[in-house]
Parts: sequence; C-alpha cells; structure tokens
Amino acid sequence: MQLTISTENPLEWLVKLANLAPVPLLHAQVMPVMAKAVLEAADKGVFKAAGAGPQTLDQLTETSGLNRKALGELLGLLTAMDYFAYKNEQFTLTPMARRFAFPDDPMSVHGMLVFNNRVAWNWLDHLGDYLQTGKGIHYHDTLSTEEWQYYQEAMVAATSTEAKEFGRRAPVPKTATRMLDIGGSHGQHSVALCKRLPALTSTILDLPPAIEKARPLLERQAMGNRVQYQPGNALTDDFGTNTYDIVLLSSLAHHFTPVQNQQVTDKVAKALRPGGVFIVNEFIRPETGSKPELIGSSTDLFYGLSSTAGNYSVAEIDSWQQQAGLKKHKTIWYRTLPGRAMVVAKK
Repeated sequence: MQLTISTENPLEWLVKLANLAPVPLLHAQVMPVMAKAVLEAADKGVFKAAGAGPQTLDQLTETSGLNRKALGELLGLLTAMDYFAYKNEQFTLTPMARRFAFPDDPMSVHGMLVFNNRVAWNWLDHLGDYLQTGKGIHYHDTLSTEEWQYYQEAMVAATSTEAKEFGRRAPVPKTATRMLDIGGSHGQHSVALCKRLPALTSTILDLPPAIEKARPLLERQAMGNRVQYQPGNALTDDFGTNTYDIVLLSSLAHHFTPVQNQQVTDKVAKALRPGGVFIVNEFIRPETGSKPELIGSSTDLFYGLSSTAGNYSVAEIDSWQQQAGLKKHKTIWYRTLPGRAMVVAKK
C-alpha cells in the first residue's frame, strides 16, 4: 500500500508530470498536520462525540467541550481526509471512521491513536539525534506505569484486525496442543489460534510490567486457563526442549539485534517438537532495489528510532531460522496489513 499525492484534474496532472509541484512542501507542511489532527481528534473525544449520529458544529462543540472555531477547522480537515461527511450542516462519521476511529467498534485503532498522541509523538523529536548516533531511545526501558497502559491498549488496537487473519491463515499443525507466544502481552494471536484449534493451549512469555497491564485485556477474551502468562525475558530465559508445537514471535524481532534474534531462534529450535513451526510475525523491510513499500520502510525507520534495531527482510529472518536448523516453510503476506508477513519455518 502506498500513500501518494494524487491529482484531481488534468491541470494538476500536468503540473505533477512537469515536476512543478513542490512535493517536499506537501510532505513537510501538510502531512504532519493531517497526522496530528487524527491523533488529537481521537484523544480529545471528537470521534466518540460523533458516534451518536449526524450533528452540527454547535452540537459537537457542546458534546466535546472544545473551542468552536478550532473544532470547525479540525472537522474541515477531517472531512477532506474522509473521516467525516458533511451534509445539511451536519457532520457524520464515514464508514471508515466509524469502524477504525470510533472507540467502541471492535476493529477500532483508537487505542493506538491515543498512545501515539500521548507517548510516541514525542519520540520523533529524537530522530535527528538517531540519525547522527544510530542509537534508538529503547522505550521499553523508560515507559512509566501509565505509559505501559497506553502501550498495551495500543497493541490491542493495532492487532485486532491482524489477529483475525492470523487465526485463519497461520500454517500450524492441526494436532497442535502447546504454543509459546513470545512477547505476546495481550494474547490476541494466541486466542485466535486457540479458537481455531480446540486442543491448543498457549503460554505467553512477557516482561512483568507488560503482563500487569495486559492481563485485564486478555481476560476480556474469556479463554480461562487455555491462555496463561509466564513472566520472563526472551533474551535470557530458556524455552525448554521438545515442548511446543507452535512458537510465535510477533512484533518483537524489530526490538532485537541480529545477534539477539539468532540467539532467540536457536532456543526456539530447541523448544520445538518435530513437525512444529516457528512463526516470525513482522513488518518487513523491503530489499534494497526492490519495489518501494511505504509501510515496511516507514516502520523500519520508526522502530530503529524508538527501539533497538528496526525491520528485517524475509531473507534475514530465513537465515536465522535455517542457521538454527529449521527448514524454510513459507512466507504469508497479510491481506489486511500491507508490508506485514508471517515468515514460517518448520522443525
């Protein structure tokens, strides 16, 4: 998926073709305002206020408690961005916004919007330092108790759609009974597979602060004892021997260096039963010279800044798995999340 600047009439097409449109100005001036407008609208309750149905500016001003003039400017931009439709002097959430921005929808990414606004947006101030030093800010080491809560809500929001597709398409043994979900916190991927495989139970290995804030989110799934937590650290803990049919490493490899990922993969290979699968679930960095892919490339830079490493290519992930003695199985690209894939190996 590419977010591009598109033309709306022949004149604009000619201007773009002749390279007369100042694209960097649009990126630098317009797009940051667009991003921040969406984040603030979520954080200030604008999408929530609009959930009751069509409302005038005055009604939304009263409901949200915001300044009328400023809210009108925000709604004008959000209407241009297809979050609102405007008719008969009333604003209405579009189907896209109602599904993904309205907080009460099961597929909403509202939690991620609030986290990005209150926590992650400030990380971008360090991008210049990162470019000079190559040292990320390692946010897992600095999150406050409150920020851990925002983070876990964000992770649930970010994976609500993905987990459903993962549950349907992950190539796992039909007879699997035990799963290790490394860094799985909220447990949505474990829950999706346990619902698909009645005999499966899953153990989520995660840091104690993550478990503390994620436990109530998992309890909403009402899985009982089939999905349980084990406090620990993937870099230092042993995973056992011939113990699991499925091991999942989702959205964690980008926090580790190549050496650390190899160490984790070696332990996974030891922990897998014969015929078991190891799934690395990640946004993928496009190979140099391959077709540009905006999501994989932007998350690569963001994870480099915010954590330790960044995204990896499919070939790099394959190399960890094969060096650990696992056999390359398949790579499954998500249909709902461009740039993201399951890289699967088998023992």
